[in-house]
Amino acid sequence: MPPSSSRILIVEDDSIITHLLATMLQKKGYSVAGVITTGEEAVIKSAELDPDLIIMDVGLAGKMDGLEAAHYIFQLFSYPILFVTGCTDEGKISKAKFSQPYGVIFKPFTPIEIATNVELAIYNHSQRPKSATQYPAGEPGKIKEMLDAVIMTDKRGRIIYFNPTALWYVDIPAKDIYLKHWREVMMFINDKTDEQLKDPIAESATHMTGVIHDSNTAMVTTTSKRRKVRINVRPLLDNRGQFLAVMVSIREKTPKPGMPQ
Repeated sequence: MPPSSSRILIVEDDSIITHLLATMLQKKGYSVAGVITTGEEAVIKSAELDPDLIIMDVGLAGKMDGLEAAHYIFQLFSYPILFVTGCTDEGKISKAKFSQPYGVIFKPFTPIEIATNVELAIYNHSQRPKSATQYPAGEPGKIKEMLDAVIMTDKRGRIIYFNPTALWYVDIPAKDIYLKHWREVMMFINDKTDEQLKDPIAESATHMTGVIHDSNTAMVTTTSKRRKVRINVRPLLDNRGQFLAVMVSIREKTPKPGMPQ
């Protein structure tokens, strides 16, 4: 792939390093797809921006560091990761392997180090064999365009991903959703009794099984918006067969003609 057609997402919370990276990349003909400063936002934006490579700082400030963000990004969406770091802690650096990065560049770095590693990472990823398990939740572009609301959580129920439809459903700003427990954003209730349903996400994560609520189910947001819905909850596995996340698909149910609202 020629450099001029390759788009690089920079995830770095140091504005000086960001400027250096952007300048070095652009001089080599690459395009900067975007600049993100937190790990939690990087998971969402990577699927939205669809980059050819992500340059990720290991030690990001915020609720999610670069190692955790990279793990979700690669395992969910299969975007290649190239780490940059000023950290020399061998224990922390060794954890980077779980994100299967295409390299680790130590700060301070030179233009030739960035150019060489970026070119190799993009090429090596393009040669990586495709597999049926590459996208455990589905291709990111298709998830983004789905009319169903799609939310993914970690094992504790914290939201790590939501598609545009989900953002519309929950009716609050994106910044108020990142890594919040899902019950801080919405709840599922019995539409007949108004009783809150047993936590389907915890059930799916604990028992590693799918959970479906198809009848008499409603979703209620923190802004008191209510929808009759069908929910499908299932665990996702990484490429080692280990738990990765829980995926929640929410579809609004429209009444058939002649049925009461």
